[in-house]
Parts: sequence; C-alpha cells; structure tokens
Amino acid sequence: ISELVNEMNSSMESVYSSQADTALLLNNASPSRDRLRHSQPMHIQAVRCLQEEQQLRPASLPAIPNPFPELCSPAGSPVLNPIQTSDNHIVKVWSEDGAGKVVEIPADMTARDVCQLLVYKSHCLDDNAWTLVEHHPILGLERCLEDHELVVQVQASMSSDSKFLFRKNYAKYEFFRNPLNFFPEQMVAWCQESDGSILQSQLLQNFLNSSSCPEIQGYLYMKEPGRKSWKKLYMFLRRSGLYYSTKGTSKEPRHLQLLSDLEDSNVFTIITGRKLHNAPTDYQFCIKPSKVRSDCKELKMLCAEDEQSRTCWMTAFRLLKYGIVLYQSYNIPQQRKTNLSPFSAPVRSVSENSLVAMDFSGRTGRVIDNPVEAQSAALEEGQTWRKRSQRMNVLGSPSPLHPSSLSTVIHRTQVWFHGRIMREEAHKMIIQQGQVDGLFLLRDSQSNPKAFVLTLCHHQKIKHFQILPCEEDGQVFFSLDDGATKFTDLIHLVEFYQLNRGVLPCKLKHPCTAVAL
Repeated sequence: ISELVNEMNSSMESVYSSQADTALLLNNASPSRDRLRHSQPMHIQAVRCLQEEQQLRPASLPAIPNPFPELCSPAGSPVLNPIQTSDNHIVKVWSEDGAGKVVEIPADMTARDVCQLLVYKSHCLDDNAWTLVEHHPILGLERCLEDHELVVQVQASMSSDSKFLFRKNYAKYEFFRNPLNFFPEQMVAWCQESDGSILQSQLLQNFLNSSSCPEIQGYLYMKEPGRKSWKKLYMFLRRSGLYYSTKGTSKEPRHLQLLSDLEDSNVFTIITGRKLHNAPTDYQFCIKPSKVRSDCKELKMLCAEDEQSRTCWMTAFRLLKYGIVLYQSYNIPQQRKTNLSPFSAPVRSVSENSLVAMDFSGRTGRVIDNPVEAQSAALEEGQTWRKRSQRMNVLGSPSPLHPSSLSTVIHRTQVWFHGRIMREEAHKMIIQQGQVDGLFLLRDSQSNPKAFVLTLCHHQKIKHFQILPCEEDGQVFFSLDDGATKFTDLIHLVEFYQLNRGVLPCKLKHPCTAVAL
C-alpha cells in the first residue's frame, strides 16, 4: 500500500510540472529552440531519400521497371513534348474519267516516283509512258511534268483551281529515238549552214552539249497583249531565251527583242481551241512564267503554222532548258530494262515488245520475214481457230456465251477499245497521249451501229479506218480491207496489224488507254 501511495504522489508531481511549463510558455514570448524544434515541419530532399533507400535496399530485391517509359520521358510524352510535324505533303491526282486519288508524298519525290506509285496502286503496266500533267482549266493550259521535277514544288506554284492529271504520253522522249522527225532542217540554223546530211547523233549532241549554241528559227504568230489580234514575226530560240526580230528575218543584235527567258518559264499547250483567242491556226502553245498563277496578261500566246513546227518549238524549248537532265531521265528506264534478269516480271506493255510472225510447222520455229507469207499464216491460224470454236459449239462449249456472241463483245475488255466516243474525242485522246506513229484506239462507229472505227496516228496526222462486219456460213467476221482479210473478233484483228502493216500506213504499236484510279 505504501508503494502504491508513493507512485501516485510522483505522478501528481509530474502533472504539476507540465502545467507549470505550459504557463511559462504562455507568459514568455521567447521560448527555447530546443522545445520548439520537435513541433516544426522538416524539409525532406527527395534525392537524398532515394539515395538512402538505394543504400538500404537489399541486393537480392531487383528494381521494378517502369511499364510506361514513353509517358514519363519528355521526348515521348504528348503532354511534355509537342507533336512533331512530318515533311509529307498531300497531293491529289485525277484520272481521265474524273476519279481522283489522294497520295501522301515527301517533299523530295519526283514526278517519275509519283507515277510509279500510282501505277502500283492502280495495277497498271509500267511501260515508262505514264506522266503527270499540270492542268489549268481557267487558263486553258496544260503541260507534262518532266520526270525529274519535284511535285511538291510544282504544286506550290499552282493556283487553287489547277490540278494534276495522270495519263500516258508516248511522245515524252520520242525525239531521242527519231530526232530528224522532230527537228526539220529548215528550222535548225546550223543544219542550213552545214549544207549536208545531218546525222541523228550530231543533231542531239548539238542540243545536249552546253558549249554549243543551237538555234531554232522560223515564223510564229504572237498574240498582242490586251487584244485578240495576232502578229506574224520571225523568231529565234536560243539558250538565252526566245527572241523575235523587229526587222524581217534579221539576226543582228540591234534588231532582236527578248520575248521570254527559259530559266523561269515553262511551255504549255493551249487546249481551249482557236475560237477563244481568235487564233489563226489550231496549233497554239504558250510560254508561262513560273511565278504567274492566274494572270493572263503575263502569258506569251504563240501559234505555229502546222503540228510539226509546233512540236519542234516546244521540244527545243525543253531541250535547251534542261539539257542533259532529259537524256539522263530517258536512260534510266532503258538501263533498268537491260539490268532485268530473264526470270523477272516484264515492265513493258505488249506493244513495246518485239512481235514477229512465227512458223512452227517444222521441228524448229522460224521467223516469217515475207509479209505475204505472214498474212497467209495468219489467215490459216484464224481458220483453225474458227473450226475449233465450231467443234466446241457442237460438242458443248464450256463458255456460257455462244462463240459468235462472244466474239462481238470480247473486245470491250481491252484497253484500246473506248466504246461510243465521238470523232472529236478520239482526236483529243490521240493528241494528249502524244502523236507518235502507231498510236491507235478502236471505237464504235457513229454512222453504222454494227461497224467499228480504227483511229490511227501516222506522221503526226490522225486517220480513221472503218471495220465492217461480214457474214460467212452463218458466222460474223470483221474486216478492214473489204473482206480480203477476215477475223473472228477485233482482238485477232489488232494482233494481226501489230505484226503486219497490211492496208494501214504503219503497224499498230501503242494503245491509247485511259486508266481509272
């Protein structure tokens, strides 16, 4: 009992001492630091704590990896770091049927690369004739982009109503194969001074060599600014620009006036027709400065006497502006063809291949050089095919269509057949895809509903040949020469005239096609 009383007394004394300390704190304004230190918050450094934790962490416990490092790092976080913009650009390309395709391309993509991309996406044959066309509907102008031109740069200089078209142009590099057809001797100045036969290699070398000074000369009609009147002037095309003489055909410097330079200009074809500008002929072209978008006053409207002279002026403009770059672009697909292995997929269309008539009647095949023999072989093959089709019809043809009805519709699946289009539309398509020898298409006849028309280009002139049906032994055949040569369908007719000229001025080489993007 006495021990219990002593403990109670000691506890009471401790309570009294604590109350005295509290009163002292209230009365005294300057308390001791030792007693206040325990009640103040302390600043804890996070780095020091992490270091202490790492030191105290046992070595047997591995560190837990961060499952989302991209959210915690400033480089990968969409909040800590803004989204980086890419260098790709959106380009929309239109086809002949009015359909468009949007592609995303980098800034350094050339026109050739864009064409190959569209060929791949559209499942077309890449025969190196596809091209991008810069089309200005308000100005009525268009031109084919060179293969080395950057598409993004060209698009930046176009107006909002302008657009890119995707089509074929067989005449893009045709002047490298047949330069004498593009440059008449009377229009090339040094050809007149040489007084001799000019080789093709010398003609091209004179244009491609930067140290030489080729010159194209001749008469052109120039539209006067602000008027619909045209003035006939004698002009000279040089590397420094296009000049016209103020005094007849004089070449003296004091008589030459600069019309346009070549560096900052491009040559366009006028597609609106001669009535809009009251042109003296149908062979119009235009020189448009690159900085001009929709101002007609800055355009240099020109007009040639015929198609050959217009082609000469426009081709010489390209050669003198780009020079050896055009030849390098022409050689790229040629080198790619030679480097292809014999087991690789073909990159040329059928019209580009070497098609010859063959005779396999003996043990070994031989090439038929005689056109008469080739024609008789084709007729014999056609008769054999007809007998086989008639026999299949008697025994039961596996095709749901009758052979005679099949022969009247099978041509509609071919790229060279364009159905019921007008003669003017056929002319337009041939001109747009390059007026080279052998460019052709087939269409329905407007005068005879059962007949067809072959539209063919030869020597930059467009000609039309009617294909008439003829019936023999209850079966319908097609003939181009009043029944002398008969074919069961139009596909056999086209294949025959790809091998033999027959009554045509030249063989069929390049089909005029219109791809749907």
